[in-house]
Amino acid sequence: MPRKSADAKPTKRDAPQKRKSKTESVESVAAARLWSNQEIAALLKRIGDILAIQGENRFKIIAYQRAADVIEHSSRGVQELWAGDAANLRAIDGVGAAIADKLDELFRVGQMSYYEKIRAQLPEGLVDLLAIPGVGPKTAAKFWKEFHITTLDGLKQALENPDKNLPGLGAKTIDNLKQGFNTLGAHTTRVRLAVAFYFAQELMDGLERACGKAIEKISPAGSLRRLRPTIGDIDLLVASRSPEKILDAFVKLSQAREVLARGDTKASIVAHNGMQADLRVLEPQRWGTALQYFTGSREHNIRIRDLALKKGLSLSEWSYTRVKSGKEILCADEAQVYAAIGMPWIPPELREASGEIEAALQNKLPNLIQLSDLKGDLQCHSKWSDGSATIREMAEGARARGLKYIAITDHSQGLGVARGLDPKRTRAQWKEIDALNAEYGGAFRVLKSVEVEIRADGALDLPDDLLAGYDIVLATTHSALNQPREKITARVTRALRHPYVDIFGHPTGQLIGAREPSALDLEEVYRVALETGTLLEIDGSSERMDLNDVNARRAMERGVKLTIDSDAHNPAGFDDLYWGIAMARRAWLTKNDVLNTLEWDDLRKHLKRNKK
Repeated sequence: MPRKSADAKPTKRDAPQKRKSKTESVESVAAARLWSNQEIAALLKRIGDILAIQGENRFKIIAYQRAADVIEHSSRGVQELWAGDAANLRAIDGVGAAIADKLDELFRVGQMSYYEKIRAQLPEGLVDLLAIPGVGPKTAAKFWKEFHITTLDGLKQALENPDKNLPGLGAKTIDNLKQGFNTLGAHTTRVRLAVAFYFAQELMDGLERACGKAIEKISPAGSLRRLRPTIGDIDLLVASRSPEKILDAFVKLSQAREVLARGDTKASIVAHNGMQADLRVLEPQRWGTALQYFTGSREHNIRIRDLALKKGLSLSEWSYTRVKSGKEILCADEAQVYAAIGMPWIPPELREASGEIEAALQNKLPNLIQLSDLKGDLQCHSKWSDGSATIREMAEGARARGLKYIAITDHSQGLGVARGLDPKRTRAQWKEIDALNAEYGGAFRVLKSVEVEIRADGALDLPDDLLAGYDIVLATTHSALNQPREKITARVTRALRHPYVDIFGHPTGQLIGAREPSALDLEEVYRVALETGTLLEIDGSSERMDLNDVNARRAMERGVKLTIDSDAHNPAGFDDLYWGIAMARRAWLTKNDVLNTLEWDDLRKHLKRNKK
């Protein structure tokens, strides 16, 4: 994958993102329609959920989940790669013969008989219970088999009188379920940035194939171009002298389920995945003003228009107009739009009316960090715990992306679901890492590391003598995230004061669309991190992006240093660094704020374990 600025036009990548948000559904689609990678991944994820509720073999469940991970953001359309031959699908990492055959059937006849068979074995609506934060397959099965509850509505009604309808469930569990319902509705209209990003690329690719040279420029706009963590509708912009051709092609895209509007310059569709996409077509000479206007945000644009009026100019999506003479001034690129009112071009990620206009007027915009600035990745996983690749395969995946070092942060023993490492297995892993580093001879380095679990009381999951032997230690929380604010804050700050904890990873524990951030007092975390020299992480996983933009900016303002990591569980997962960079750019971070922009020998000097 080319390493690029987060402002670049979205391009498809090899990266499989992690599982789709629990709130995203699978729709039945006619056989003749092209299946998007996102829809295929959602179907495979749904199969994994059904198998989990049924108590199927763990490895079978994982196979479907991993295939979904790979396919969701594959660099090529999976149906296109198939080309009528199931054997072609076996070339996809994580897709074995059994899944390839099932996908072959899906593409040929429009449905998958295996899915229909296992779906029929569960009550309709039962899988939807997994959309509730904290409800896993075992809990959903319990609701079904013990309480005869099989739908969201049924569970909601049962919670109105839990003593009668849900005997045996504790008060805390009942409270968590009620809170889960309160957050459920908050995630029904927006999707994760990565999902929207890749789907927008599918639409743009389809338009470019259909229209060829008639498209002179094409770009996402709106919140997608600003790389907000979640996206509502997709806005696309095209510069063309043949608007009729472009709009006709857009409403006929295979992804379109319904055409909402079709005018002379704009069309809107609802896609089969439920997302709305709006396309605007304009003359190339008006590209700059249109791209600036439709990128937003609204507050940013209001400020820009006010500044223009003070200079005797009226700004619209079409052009500048001199207020006195009515003369139109066209801008073919965005830089001209900003230059006309005396400021440099402002990166889209900053356009939130959060100080960027004042900084631009004073020529003090930050030189934002770029993906190419990163030298290493300090959180990734291998087959030693819950990853799907060997350490060598992870190292080669990182090298292919221009990185110079990675930290293998397989989970510690307390996270049993992830096959966490105990001291004995840890030392065996170290021998493998030593052998690999000897082979690389300095050309690349694999760091001995761990994602050590912070227990409920703030103690760490591994003994100090073992923690002392790592090159770098990343500490995280995965359980008891619903602790009260004071308790979880004390728990985390105790860990941050540990002399061998170098990084606090995905600090709030959020899973976008599935789990709200913990009640952690981040101001206290920033204070203790600064006091102890502990680094805070921006986890780039598309499900996490944690710290988010707002929290990362505050950490930077407090003087805390950060890292940007992928949390990759396979080699393609290193592409999730892009989402971490997106959050960092929105947070106004430069390369000086992020320590894994340094070579390893320089970075290690900043770790508190190495300071005297």
